[in-house]
Amino acid sequence: MAKEAFFKYINSAPETQKVTSRDGCIYMYRLMKFIGWIPPKTGPIFLRGLYYFYSVLTYTLGVVYLPFGFALSYIKEFDNFTPDEFLTSLQVAINTFGGTVKCSITYINLWRLRKVEIILNELDKRIETDVARKKMHESISLSNYIFLIFTILYNGYAGSTFLSYLASGRPPWSLYNPLIDWHESLLNLVIQANFEYIVMTFAVIQHQLSDTYLVVFIILIRGHFNLLMDRVQNLRTDPNKTDEQNYEDLVNCVKDHKKILECCKILRPMISGTIFVQFGLIGSVLGLTLINIFFFSNLWRGMACCLFVVAVLSETFPFCYNCNLLIDECQELGVRIFQSNWTDAPARYKSTLIQFMQHVQQPIMFIAGGIIPITMNSNITVAKFAFSIITIVKEMNLAEQFK
Repeated sequence: MAKEAFFKYINSAPETQKVTSRDGCIYMYRLMKFIGWIPPKTGPIFLRGLYYFYSVLTYTLGVVYLPFGFALSYIKEFDNFTPDEFLTSLQVAINTFGGTVKCSITYINLWRLRKVEIILNELDKRIETDVARKKMHESISLSNYIFLIFTILYNGYAGSTFLSYLASGRPPWSLYNPLIDWHESLLNLVIQANFEYIVMTFAVIQHQLSDTYLVVFIILIRGHFNLLMDRVQNLRTDPNKTDEQNYEDLVNCVKDHKKILECCKILRPMISGTIFVQFGLIGSVLGLTLINIFFFSNLWRGMACCLFVVAVLSETFPFCYNCNLLIDECQELGVRIFQSNWTDAPARYKSTLIQFMQHVQQPIMFIAGGIIPITMNSNITVAKFAFSIITIVKEMNLAEQFK
């Protein structure tokens, strides 16, 4: 029963069941609460204080200590690294420095997610038919399903790297630890490896949250946008409605569109910062990881690196893909407005419809850092840098020199 209750949110609810858009964020908020990002508003002072201490601990280890641990390990123990260990550490370190910025941006702007929730709850009230409810249920289950996949993927990388390196007698990421010298004994190695795994788990969860809120919310926004397109298509198709009622339906569609634009406006500064950081890192991180896979890794370490490649690509690809879909849907909305049943409508209705159609001509777009449009083309362009790095390494025979 517990298993069924946990996984029920990845399946569409029955059409007759009323759900809210917030149900599409339920796994995300549970993980935020687990990692210490959502402190309780009520309860005993001691327990709340303990939760705040836990929040500081997870944030300090996963966001603050981890990048410094990597940097100090390169300063103190650079001569002890083998090529594959150094690349495994460096690829994660670079991503970690960017992740520190992304997590900070996400944590500081959590209030924006709550504000968007309020608007989405207002849009939920416009869902009246079973068909519309079914479509929204599909969006909610999809957002939860994708979040679970991200969770498995990110934690799968951390677990596989931990096991593969511990089995070979090395700590997984070689973080600097002034308290323990893992070279001295097997016990110290196990303690160091488990310490690194705990720190990396905290970091992975926080990085996952900073990457997945984008996908979760854009799926929910697109769900409401598609319902808006259906309502536009059905304008003035009910013969029992008066002209005044038809006009009210049109005005409600205009209001719904404004609410969706408001959601995007609230999220835009948050999305701009996190995606800009990731665009700046993705090429170099992928390049180092692919070099490690092609030239230095054994089978098990190579499999862990492959999971890391998939995780890095997942940081931007799903969101960029959904951004492209949203742009296409904006164009489709304009077409549906034009093709709706307006030819014999009153002048007031036509005037409002024309203004609405002109307003939707501007597609909903997100810009990374105010510079780079967040689209699939941009994602592919920055990812191509990885192959440039591999080409340079191969042409200059750098891999053999490192060996």
